[in-house]
Amino acid sequence: MEELTLDLDIPQQPEDGAEPAADETQPQVTALEEGQVVDYITGKAIKETPKEKVRQRIARALVHEHGIDPHDMARDFSVTVSEEGAPRKRSKKADIAIFESEKPHTTANLRRVVVCKPEPKRGKNVVKIREPEQAEKDLAELQELMGNEDRPKCVDGMWTDGVDFFFLKKVVGDFGVTFEDRSDWEVADGTIGSRTVASHQRLRQADPEMLKIAFRRCHNYIHGNEGMPKDAAFWQFLYLLFSKMYDERVSRGTGRGRFRTGLKEMFDKDGRAAISARVKELFEDVKTEYKGVFKPSDEITLSDRALAFIVSELAPYDLTGTDVDAKGIAYQELVGTNLRGDRGQYFTPRGAVNLMVEILDPQEDETVLDPTCGTGGFLQATLKHLRDSWKKEAGTFGFPDTDEERERYGDRLKAYAEKYLVGADFDPFLVRATTMAIMTLAQTTGNVFHMDSLAFPRGHLSGVEMAKKKIPLGETVDVLLTNPPFGADIPVSDESVLGSFRDGIAKSWGRNKETGEVEASSTSTPTSMAPEQLFIQRAIEWVKPGGRIGIVLPNGILSNPGPTDEAIRRYILERCWVLASVELPVETFVVDANVNILTTLLFLKRKTEQEVRNYWMGTEKPYPVFMAVAEKVGFDRRGNELYKREPNGDIIVETEVVMERLRIRGKEVTRPLKRSKPVIDNDLPVIAEKYWEFRAKHPVPGVDVREGAGAGA
Repeated sequence: MEELTLDLDIPQQPEDGAEPAADETQPQVTALEEGQVVDYITGKAIKETPKEKVRQRIARALVHEHGIDPHDMARDFSVTVSEEGAPRKRSKKADIAIFESEKPHTTANLRRVVVCKPEPKRGKNVVKIREPEQAEKDLAELQELMGNEDRPKCVDGMWTDGVDFFFLKKVVGDFGVTFEDRSDWEVADGTIGSRTVASHQRLRQADPEMLKIAFRRCHNYIHGNEGMPKDAAFWQFLYLLFSKMYDERVSRGTGRGRFRTGLKEMFDKDGRAAISARVKELFEDVKTEYKGVFKPSDEITLSDRALAFIVSELAPYDLTGTDVDAKGIAYQELVGTNLRGDRGQYFTPRGAVNLMVEILDPQEDETVLDPTCGTGGFLQATLKHLRDSWKKEAGTFGFPDTDEERERYGDRLKAYAEKYLVGADFDPFLVRATTMAIMTLAQTTGNVFHMDSLAFPRGHLSGVEMAKKKIPLGETVDVLLTNPPFGADIPVSDESVLGSFRDGIAKSWGRNKETGEVEASSTSTPTSMAPEQLFIQRAIEWVKPGGRIGIVLPNGILSNPGPTDEAIRRYILERCWVLASVELPVETFVVDANVNILTTLLFLKRKTEQEVRNYWMGTEKPYPVFMAVAEKVGFDRRGNELYKREPNGDIIVETEVVMERLRIRGKEVTRPLKRSKPVIDNDLPVIAEKYWEFRAKHPVPGVDVREGAGAGA
């Protein structure tokens, strides 16, 4: 949770028990008892209930997305309501009340109200998104809080349980009050209050949590309300997401894109048909522009109602300008939920991905390859890493981007992705998913090839020929990051593939009966091998001398005493410098992949030919290797966050100040955000720090083949 301070001198007059917004004079929370969180509005420790989780997400979004000053907000604000036919009035609380800017918190100054409910437990049932007509009882409660003619200035209302979101606009006329459905709220300065949620002047950057919710709601609407299978629903959503990104690019500067909806349009049959026609026409242009990604047969098959819903969810956001990490998290969560495979490909948890990228430290002029890219986690993390490094060089890390910086960094990311960012996968659906992910982050499709990386440079799949030109073995790849498929239950037995590894790992290994040394059989060869064994050889072959490798491996390869695993370890030591080894706990993959597997992150640097000869001649000097064991990765086996605790069991809370750019009362301002939040118990960021402390004392072994030593690990 976060406490936000804007250093604005605004008088506060809490009424009827309402809590004022946090300010600098309030004491900071330093510890939380079990079941407590820091309230985003007041900065105080409060009980974390299911309803409170929803309220905290909404409060944060109101500030970051809608530009509402937290000083103009209050929680549990009491208003007087009356029921038709009832003799007496009663008091009712708005979960979040929003007041006229810089005015006392009184009923007369009330402008907007929010009703929050606990998120429903859906279990494994299909999640259906309700329409307004299916939520009459809930909307009646919201209307009651908004009032009638007695509160003419309280014109906007929101009802949410974290799954359903309903917006109302109150219109006061000569014949009383009417409540109209809306698809969204206007931002604090009222710029959305015209006819469309479309122009770039009105688009808003997404809050990370709310973007995840928006993506999830879109997918759930297609899956639950349209009855599509989850995978079909996923691809329909990606078609629309790609169309949204394309529309932002081609319409920027014109102020009139096609991926838009009027505030009332989605609630009218003719309006929904108009939205559908615009977006389907837009998708045809997308297919023409990106022929390598989309087939002529790809089409949007959603109903007008579903299409209008999704457009209304995505249209308000400036996805181009939204933080790279926020987009990556939202995209990866949705992709990982829908494209988990049954061929041993376990999608790499984000913490492990970030650690691997941090340790290998790819540079702006280095080619990065993931030969088993899955949904593109390593490639996305590389883009974020580069952008963060540019901001650190400029001295602006931790500060929000200006419009000029956002455009400049976006251009650099696009140029990098087009020239240096490379992925490959055997699964055509994952190739397409990764391509779309790169497009979401870098405004280009990058270089993602459909091919079998173990069969490369042979193979019949569509990406092989282009890949042979872009990433020939041992010539152009500087950094290789991969989490290959694991398991003896998915062996590689095709001799056309195994034949490429016969001079390396793919041999029948045993022990000399006299010496006990590992040696290859001269009379037999294995008919199959586990894919992760072969990927070790392929990774080493693929990077050029001096190139760096980060690979996820099952622990057995690095610890089993059997001759095959020992031979693989010897193969690694012959051809590579071992930079680091980080052992991960079983929790790492339980949540994301639902498998109990102990893994190690192994970091290598390929030796030059002379360095390999030195190894065989026995002239290689001993060198230190960084080794670490992660015990905590920030969550338990059920996916619940783990926090650091005081000796008495209280959760440790830290306060940090970061700068963010907000639109307050129609103006963009940069103000300090004072964040009070529980400290996640995660060893991985600490391990990254310790690695670079280690490198400060112990330089990377071997020759630095790059001119101007010092780049990368």
